[in-house]
Amino acid sequence: MPAPAIRKLTVVIPAYNEEATIADTIERVKTAEVGPLDLEIIVVDDGSRDRTREILSATPGIRTVFHERNRGKGGAVKTGFRAATGDVLLIQDADLEYDPSDYKTVLQPILEGRVEAVMGSRFVFERPHFFFGEAKSPFFTHYVGNLTIIVLTNLLYGNAATDYEGGYKAFTKRLVDSIPIEADGFEYDNELICKLLRRGHRIEEVPISYRPRTYEHGKKIAWTDGLRMVWTILKWRFRRF
Repeated sequence: MPAPAIRKLTVVIPAYNEEATIADTIERVKTAEVGPLDLEIIVVDDGSRDRTREILSATPGIRTVFHERNRGKGGAVKTGFRAATGDVLLIQDADLEYDPSDYKTVLQPILEGRVEAVMGSRFVFERPHFFFGEAKSPFFTHYVGNLTIIVLTNLLYGNAATDYEGGYKAFTKRLVDSIPIEADGFEYDNELICKLLRRGHRIEEVPISYRPRTYEHGKKIAWTDGLRMVWTILKWRFRRF
């Protein structure tokens, strides 16, 4: 099947209790370099209990979808992907850990027709340092968890990626629509990537920047999410879909 024409980018921003950063995130996305593409921004408020909804309702130039209850990051992403009208879909976290100035790098392999799926890697050019003070990488436990996911996914799926948990991933909408996803939590990305690899799709890695925040500043992922990710990787290596 020939590669689809790429004319519009949809950036999906899942948000849950992000009143401190959501407005700044949206403004940065609006000014990101996306080349010749039209830009659509969809923010999915995943049942926030703070002022996130109020801020979104007063923000022009975006489409918003509101979940009445919290469904998880994956549930929010799925809602955004279903609502998207773009030819390419990109996930943007609402917490400013990732910089929209990387969009050009993330989109390039798709715009050049090399692949229909791209993963941003925090570890392409430098090894991670443990997160203390001004360091650039996750907590020690997050690093160990990331390493486990990298090794397990590469081993089971015959891949050679350096980072599966980088916040920037982009796909053609055609590709996303062809893959059924069950997960609603942080393991959504793992299920999608594993199923793409199972079906033989090549996923290109590109370098991205990363500025991790602490739990004190709103980081939400927990060790239980890591266990679900590992189970997801194991499960979809063998389960039919």
